[in-house]
Amino acid sequence: MSETPESTHNERNTNDIVDMMLSRGRTGCLDTESLIKETQKRVWGSLKKGYEYGYSGDESDQFLRDNVSKRQHMIVMFVDLVGSTEMSLTLPTEKLGIIISSFSQEMRYVIKNYGGYVLKYVGDAVIGYFIAEENPLVVSDNAVNCAKTMIDVIERGINPILSEYDYPELRVKVGMDFGENAIVRYGSDKIRSHVDILGPAVSIAAKITALARPNQILIGKDVYEKLHPSLKGLFKKMEWRGNQWTYRDRGTGKIYDVYVLHV
Repeated sequence: MSETPESTHNERNTNDIVDMMLSRGRTGCLDTESLIKETQKRVWGSLKKGYEYGYSGDESDQFLRDNVSKRQHMIVMFVDLVGSTEMSLTLPTEKLGIIISSFSQEMRYVIKNYGGYVLKYVGDAVIGYFIAEENPLVVSDNAVNCAKTMIDVIERGINPILSEYDYPELRVKVGMDFGENAIVRYGSDKIRSHVDILGPAVSIAAKITALARPNQILIGKDVYEKLHPSLKGLFKKMEWRGNQWTYRDRGTGKIYDVYVLHV
């Protein structure tokens, strides 16, 4: 039986929908080139004119407070700035503050562009998360694309500006994992008490980030298995030396696999 134009059209529509659900080629609200251009303007303004990043409200804080005592499936991402200790010893405090602030806020913009939240800033690290209750496949793709864009923004957006001022270039280590996390509030005050997330994904993301090399992206198996094939093909399983990585999957008892972006 030959295909009719209508059946071919329906098949194409179905394929488009599948690819959309699997987030093939998905970008955020802004494309990478636009993000880079905006980053350069803000970083240049910070270094040249003392530009300070604005505060437009904390969507993450509100989300967490609205969901205290609940469990949510999330991808947790750690973005750790490499070499900040050396910078703290060689740069004037004011300039160091501008660089760290610019880095942190630019990473926040990228995370928000891919539908995520910033949990908190810890010294020279940014911790983000992506809610994956409804579409974990799409969210996993978004989180990985976010990490790739972060490195691109740093290399092509931030570093060229820093180089003009003879400042050291920035590099980051990125790690992420997927899991169910509990949202907790430390105190009875619904408005002022600190809120946070707790769960294995937080711990694993932190641990694998510590083992990453500069400008390397590591993801846990639970993220890797949800990726679209086009993204999954960019990763390969990490081969650890000795006892470098000993975390075991609670379900299988086997060493929990970690994958590295290999391009």
